[in-house]
Amino acid sequence: MKKSYVLLKKYFDENSVVKANIESFNNFLDNELKAIIAENKDIEPTIIPPNVDDFKIRLDNIWVTKPEITEADGSKRSIYPVEARLRKLSYSAPMFLEVSAHINGVQRESFITQIASIPIMLKSKYCHLNGLTREELIKFNEDPDDPGGYFIINGTEKAVVNIEDLASNRLMVEKEKSGVSEYVGKVFSERGSYKIPHQFEKLKDGLFYITFTRVKRVPIFAVIKALGLVKDEDIMRFIGLEDNAEVLINLYEFVDIKNSEDAIDYVAKRIGITQAREIRIQRMQEILDKYLLPHIGLEREDRMMKAYNICKMLKRMILVMREEGEDDKDHYMNKRLKMSGDLMADLVRVNLKVLIGDLLYNFQRIVKRGKFPSIKVIIREKLLTQRIYSSMATGNWVGARKGVSQRIERLNFLQTLSHLQRVVSPLSSSQENFAARSLHATHVGRLCTSETPEGGNIGLRKNLALLASISQGVAEEELVSILVKSGLELEKTAGAGSKKK
Repeated sequence: MKKSYVLLKKYFDENSVVKANIESFNNFLDNELKAIIAENKDIEPTIIPPNVDDFKIRLDNIWVTKPEITEADGSKRSIYPVEARLRKLSYSAPMFLEVSAHINGVQRESFITQIASIPIMLKSKYCHLNGLTREELIKFNEDPDDPGGYFIINGTEKAVVNIEDLASNRLMVEKEKSGVSEYVGKVFSERGSYKIPHQFEKLKDGLFYITFTRVKRVPIFAVIKALGLVKDEDIMRFIGLEDNAEVLINLYEFVDIKNSEDAIDYVAKRIGITQAREIRIQRMQEILDKYLLPHIGLEREDRMMKAYNICKMLKRMILVMREEGEDDKDHYMNKRLKMSGDLMADLVRVNLKVLIGDLLYNFQRIVKRGKFPSIKVIIREKLLTQRIYSSMATGNWVGARKGVSQRIERLNFLQTLSHLQRVVSPLSSSQENFAARSLHATHVGRLCTSETPEGGNIGLRKNLALLASISQGVAEEELVSILVKSGLELEKTAGAGSKKK
């Protein structure tokens, strides 16, 4: 007993119960913010002065400093959490952005501006309490046993609860109780602010169909050919089910389509685009690049990789239909936790778009009056700050989610730890969802098997297990480089970019 006690004590000395949440928030400030700015790098106003051919506003670099406060006399100084609590202030740090304006490809002005004040998680990398000893924490009037992992907004301690969601970019094949197709494959393709549902079905005519955004039930083999994988032999090879009757029936149906342009035209007609052939093809190409599996890429050269992936998904669906076991969406392998960093990234991503829209509106309004404004004047710092604070204070998040940010329960120390460990399912508490509420074998060791409320929220509101550790997401390039070092060979295929072997 003594040895196990020593081990447990050592574990909790080195690992906090909110360690994963703090890592997630640090990753958001170090990497996610830069990725969000890269998504919105170049802003081009539609109305520009008549003597200018090309005008761009470029967002370059973004960084956050440590929490500070601006007093009534305009002076700035560092602020510690205890002062924020007592004076009903927000524990937040300024976020700076480098902005430049380019006229006809030449840089006109470049400056650094504060675009927002962003709430900082206690004990995170950017918090003043990070790395302090017990004695130093006591000196700053902090509880040395407080784990951190929460925010202070207008003096109120707020926890951002973890949200459990189905893993995106994974095919899930399920048996349908009703509907035209016995089995349905679903993929949520996620990239930045895009999250596009895709659906694979086999209808009574024996053909496989795909549905995504404005494209409703289009034959999959026509889409594969539209992406550039035109040869029947290649399609058969990439699906990898030799002489499969279902694949052959689908191939035979579209044997007349010999090139990708004809396939694109066929798909465009199916979804009701009625313009001239050239415009029809161009519009359909845009839809395929932007909305079909955007997590693979948004460029023309990514089309072949999308075709390979669709073939792979089709193979999985055919194997499931042959009684090889449907996917269990309650298995924890098929779930992902959205932690504080991911949820804050969603909030900033959506609200930055609002800030850019406001900037463009102000710029174009002044240009219409015949003036050429400096961008420094038209960026409203308070807009982004107010919107972030509003979501944090009310708990109303982007994507119509409610109760994401909650006031911390401080009835006793254990209740506080429990609240910081909470995991909430997005499913409605008024519906049955028996399978989602029941305890799954894969919860053991990851989620607490006994802590869940009675009543409507039973099984939907869970808590992490005390010894649960959560791994952070890894960038695809980083993963590929590790695999290459381990001996993976990347094979180049004609017009297809690189294909993993």
